Order: sequence, then structure tokens, then C-alpha cells
Amino acid sequence: MFAGLPELGISNGEDLKETLTNCTEPLKAIDQFQIENGILLPTLQSALPFLDLHGTPRLEFHQSVFHELREKLMERVAIIAEGKDEDRYGKLEELLEKSFPLVKMPSIQPVVMQASKCTDKVPEKKLKFIMADKELYKVCAVEVKRQIWQDNQALFGDEVSPLLKQYIVEKEAALFSSDVSILHNFFSPSPKTRRQGEVVLKLTQMIGKNVKLYDMVLQFLRTLFLRTRNVHYCTLRAELLMSLHDLDISEICSVDPCHKFTWCLDACIREKFVDGKRARELQGFLDGVKKGQEQVLGDLSMILCDPFACNTLVLSIMRNLQELLSQDALPRDSPDLMLLLRMLSLGQGAWDMIDSQVFKEPRLDLEVVTRFLPAVMSVVVDDHTFIVEQKLPNEEKSSLTYPSTPPSAFKRYLQENRVACEMGLYYVLHIAKLRNKNALQRLLPALVETYNDMAFGDIFLHLLTGHLTLLSDEFGSEDFCSVVFDGFLLTSFASKENVHRHTLRMLLHLHNKVLPSYMESLVKTLEPPKQCSEPVKDLYTQLMEKLEAQKKSPPPPDETPSLDLGLHPVTVPTSASTPTSPL
Repeated sequence: MFAGLPELGISNGEDLKETLTNCTEPLKAIDQFQIENGILLPTLQSALPFLDLHGTPRLEFHQSVFHELREKLMERVAIIAEGKDEDRYGKLEELLEKSFPLVKMPSIQPVVMQASKCTDKVPEKKLKFIMADKELYKVCAVEVKRQIWQDNQALFGDEVSPLLKQYIVEKEAALFSSDVSILHNFFSPSPKTRRQGEVVLKLTQMIGKNVKLYDMVLQFLRTLFLRTRNVHYCTLRAELLMSLHDLDISEICSVDPCHKFTWCLDACIREKFVDGKRARELQGFLDGVKKGQEQVLGDLSMILCDPFACNTLVLSIMRNLQELLSQDALPRDSPDLMLLLRMLSLGQGAWDMIDSQVFKEPRLDLEVVTRFLPAVMSVVVDDHTFIVEQKLPNEEKSSLTYPSTPPSAFKRYLQENRVACEMGLYYVLHIAKLRNKNALQRLLPALVETYNDMAFGDIFLHLLTGHLTLLSDEFGSEDFCSVVFDGFLLTSFASKENVHRHTLRMLLHLHNKVLPSYMESLVKTLEPPKQCSEPVKDLYTQLMEKLEAQKKSPPPPDETPSLDLGLHPVTVPTSASTPTSPL
């Protein structure tokens, strides 16, 4: 308990024991020990008997004084550290040197830790001593741990690893949230809100202003992204940089070549749109990558691979296509669209670039612009033509029927091209948002075969299930149910457990809207196999409980909770060339 006192020339219990063992007059020896080791204040000796008269033990008095002095000393250390005295670090190092032998004494330890926390550079010998003792390491300040971590990557990795795992678990939990809605989905939180998450704040604190630790975390993220292909690591890479930006940590932001690009992109993500001015800024950063610094493209591609960035880019592409349609212009004639496609392509190619270590922008297949996007536009034209046809008087109607299959280029590029597939998936979300049942029934079966099974990824399924709540009343039709379930979801649920899970999530919200006879069939089909995970079993159990409750007490039709969120399309005055069915 009193380890370290002899090193400072202060007597401890062992000295008192030896004194009492060898003395002839114990009481005199105790008095002498008290005088030598008590508070060295001459005027105090005459005052101590008054405490005896009041029955106050000497131990209690000394402890009270000790605690008061310790608090004063710790306050003084903090004042010195925050001051502008040129010799402040010298004073703190001197205090640390004198107090460190007592670091294991619980009563003195706070002072030692305060001094080490405020010291600019703790001597390596003392850092090794702290690192070797688990209890000391546990209680030392993060400022001291940073000095230990920067030369011990494995130890830092051990500290960071649980946080990175927690981050991924939280992101995946958000994708499987019980809230199935278009208003509250994975992309709803603002960038600023996301940066207030526990993991990002902890990592930011652990890094502080230490560039070396920041580089280590980035290396961990690159390695894990490479190993798992999990795009949430790309999100964390951007969030971490912007968290340091929020705290104005210029020591790191000024040396990260991706800082200004990420800052500009972050503003676009906040507004869910890349406007012309910011598009030109982003292009300037991409074009400004100098020869010999091509590795920066690896980090830029990770930042663009972040699902929040990708979401913003594709939404901007959809808006851009809408403007082109209103102007009777072709996709290849739009520089803004070409830049958005360039960034989307760079983000989609992040894993390949980091894996191959060939830091070169992937070439965009020009046929995506000349064939695929026109095919998307042709679907819009079909919609527009059909809507106009329906509004004509019966005698003027032709025998035109709504197409049942998508254009061949649309289907082919969904299967063969990653960038086209991403846009195709978002277009399907777009038509669901517009409650365009005809287009949805036409295009949804085309998603069964997509590039790298992207249509069965968690992010798309999370968004699709939320968007389908807007068409909740359509689930009373067998044709619509057949397209959504038989034509898409049930084609892969047996081999992909995540699809099974997302389907059950949606049914928990829409079960009372689904055609009863069709619901009976779905319940049998979706019964979990024995080897499936607990979340799937739990969702299925919840669904069965809801169906049982519905049978016992069916709600009156007028009291059925509506899942229609009231997002009706707004009619906008259009020119002669503007389609009435917006993209």
C-alpha cells in the first residue's frame, strides 16, 4: 500500500516496525516517529493537543489535511498545464519524476495520473511501467494512453477492435429496424447526428490530435473493408474525418488530403443533392490529384463508397435525368450527369482499387450513358404515354396496353454493370415512391438477376420494404402480391437469410393489408427452417402472434391503421415537352 515511500526518503510501516522492534522506550520512539513524519509545520505542534481534547484522532486530522492538499495540488497542476509559462512542461516533468514512485499508492495515484496526463511527453520508461501493469493502464488518462498506443499498434488495435465491431453491429441493426417506413429509414439521420454516435465520439477522443493514431485507424478500416467488403467501414472513414473537422483538429484535417473533398461531399449528403456549384468543387478535387499521389484515389473511392454518399449521388442522378427529360436532352449532353456517374463509378470500384493497389479511376462504360439511361427514360415515356391514353375519351383510345416487360438494355445492364445496377435499383425505389404500380410490376421481376446480387443486399431491401408501405392497399390484389413475393422476394429467401428476414419485417407491418388467402400461403412458405438464426425465428413468432390476435379481434375496416403516409405527388405546371409523370 505504501510502495515507493522509501525511494523518496519517507518512512513507511516497515520503518516503524523496525524502530519499535529495536527501541527500549516504545512511547518515546512513537513520539519521535510522529515528529519526524508528521506535517512539518512548527506552529502545528502546539495546536495538536487541542484536537486530542476534542477526541479527534490524529489519523482523521492528517487525512483531512492530506485530501485538501491533494486537491489543491491537482488544481495547481491543471493551471500550470493550461498556462503559457515557457517552462510549464519542465515543471510538470519534475513533479512527475518526484511523484511517480508512488503511482501504485491509491491516495497519491490521482496526482501522478494528473501530472502524467498534463505532461507533453511522458518518459518511455514510465510508459512501459504503466503498460506492464493492467490496473495502472486501466486508470491512466487517454492522453497517456495515446503516447503508449502510438508505438504499440497491436495494443491500440486491441482497444479499437471492439469499437469497430460495435459500429458494424449498430449499422446492421439499423437496416433490420422494426420501423418499416419511408420517412424513418437508414438514410434519415443527418451527418451531424450520425457523428454523435458513441463509437465515433470514442474513436475521436482516442485519436485526439495524434496523426499517427489517426493513420492507424484508417489502416484498420482499409484492411477490414478489404477483408469483409462491408461498406459501413467506408461510412466510418468519412464520419471520423468529419468528427475531427467539427472539433477543428487542424493537426489532422490539414494533413488528410481527402479533407476538403469529404467536407464538400458531407454538405451534399446533408441536403441529399449535389448541386452544380458543389459538383464543380468535387470535380476540382478529383482532377487535382497530382502525379505521384494517386494513392489518394484509394481513400477518395472509400469515401464515395460510403452508402450515404452513394445514396446522394444516385438521387442526384435521378433528379438530373428528370431535368434532361423536361429539356428533351440526352444524358451524354449533361456534364453534371457525367461527373455524378464518374464519382459513382469511383465509389463502386473502391474495393477493387484497394485490393489491386492500382490507383486509377475506373473507366465508365459509355454504353451505360448511351444505352442504359435512354432505356430508363423510355420506361418514363411508356408511363407518360399510358397515363395520357387512360385520360382520353373511350372513342379516342387506341388498343395500346401497358408493356409487361422492361427494355432489354435495362435488364442486361442490371446484370452486367455495377454502376447501371445501382441506378436501376434506385429507379425502382423512385417509382415505388410515386406509387407507380404499373412500372413496379413491370420492373421488379427484372431485379431477380442483378450484378453481384445487389438487389438482395440489405440496404436496398431495407429501402424497398419501406417504400412498399406507400402501396399498402395494393397488397389486397393477388397480381401485385404475386409480383412482389413470387416474382422477387421469394425467389431467393431460401438461400439468403437476410431476404427472409426483410420479408418478415415488411409483413409485420402489412399483414392486415395482404390478401388473406395469399397470406395463408406466405405463412407456410416463410416458416423458418430449424437451422436458421434467432432473429428470423423471432420475427416469424411475432408475425404469427399478430395474425392470431387479428383472428380473435378483427378491427373494423374504418379503424384499420393506414400505412399510407400521405405523400401524394404534387402537380406542377408543365411545358408542352414536360412529362406529367415525373421521373
